[in-house]
Amino acid sequence: MVQLLPTGLSASVAVAASSANLGPGFDSLGLALGLYDEVIVETVDSGLVVQVEGEGAGQVPLTADHLVVQAILRGMRAAGVQAPGMVVRCRNAIPHQRGLGSSAAAAVGGLAVVNGLVSQVDLPGLSQDQLIQLSSEFEGHPDNAAAAVLGGAVVSWTTDGAGGAVDYAAAGVRLHPDIHLFPAIPQLRSSTAETRALLPDQVSHRDARFNLSRAALLVVALTERPDLLLAATEDVLHQPQRAAAQPESAAFLDLLRRNGIAAVLSGAGPAVIALSTGELPAEVLEYGAAHGFTVAEMPVGDGVRWTSGVAVAH
Repeated sequence: MVQLLPTGLSASVAVAASSANLGPGFDSLGLALGLYDEVIVETVDSGLVVQVEGEGAGQVPLTADHLVVQAILRGMRAAGVQAPGMVVRCRNAIPHQRGLGSSAAAAVGGLAVVNGLVSQVDLPGLSQDQLIQLSSEFEGHPDNAAAAVLGGAVVSWTTDGAGGAVDYAAAGVRLHPDIHLFPAIPQLRSSTAETRALLPDQVSHRDARFNLSRAALLVVALTERPDLLLAATEDVLHQPQRAAAQPESAAFLDLLRRNGIAAVLSGAGPAVIALSTGELPAEVLEYGAAHGFTVAEMPVGDGVRWTSGVAVAH
């Protein structure tokens, strides 16, 4: 039986940006970044009002088609509740279409804010496992979504569920404290669907073996041996294939790696992320600025946080 939420409830959630793949860990490895979107929801008598500030303002639908609203409705169904009406406010800091997990953040934020609402009527909310499962269903892979849910670095995977469904899961990975993150965010946008279409349906056994070894090594580098990061972030399965569509990102990525910096495309790009135990060379920073990249150190992101009644501080 579905329970109708009373009017006058409010809840907010802060959800982190994320970087997926990290080079060889295609659709498997992810990392939360310390850049947050916020979602604030109020239950009202009727109707739906959607407001968007910051990234995406004036570009995304202000209707039930908005991804955050879709996620809220999905979370309410899972929690066994519905609202008579809602006001949904999105305060976005995560750039859209840059490979920084903005859509995953929208899905996770919409689902998690439901927990802040149902906690006020003494109903159980969605567990971490449910948040990973439901948010991953929106995109079909859990690397960004799991990082946004859990925070820090994650390894994610899928298994075949009942009736042809897909079960999504993830586990956190302790990131070595000496590793610093330097996202390089361009003005250029890119569609994940379009860049994924550039990838071949089949790869050679040799290339698969190469990436498998590097992905395994990357877990070691991220947790215990950051001196191995440069070798561990090598990839042959997706970054070379995307280079022609993102020449500025490919050139910047090449420059970083020639300077001994473990750098990768962030997700499908065009953002690039460098993982380093020190500062970036001046040559790299100057090149980035000259070619439209905003480059700055960013902390590791926290897991999703929700609060009832007041805005979340981060």
